[in-house]
Amino acid sequence: MANTPQAKKRIRRNQARAEINGARVGRIRTFIKKVEAALASGDKEAATAALAAAQPELARGVAKGVLHKNTASRKFSRLTKRLTALA
Repeated sequence: MANTPQAKKRIRRNQARAEINGARVGRIRTFIKKVEAALASGDKEAATAALAAAQPELARGVAKGVLHKNTASRKFSRLTKRLTALA
């Protein structure tokens, strides 16, 4: 158990940040799922719109430090590749 006031505060901060970061990652996952659902249905226009909405969310996740830059890049690249293969 934490003994110093600094360590106690750090525990409180870590819990708060974990909640916020979890919500951010969940939001990104939701956007990605929308793209995947549109791709699965074969609706190219909906998939294009969903991908356009997901891209800034992925970039925001990188900027906020909840996603690695390469992870976001890989996810976007794979989704784009699936979208172009849909044609």
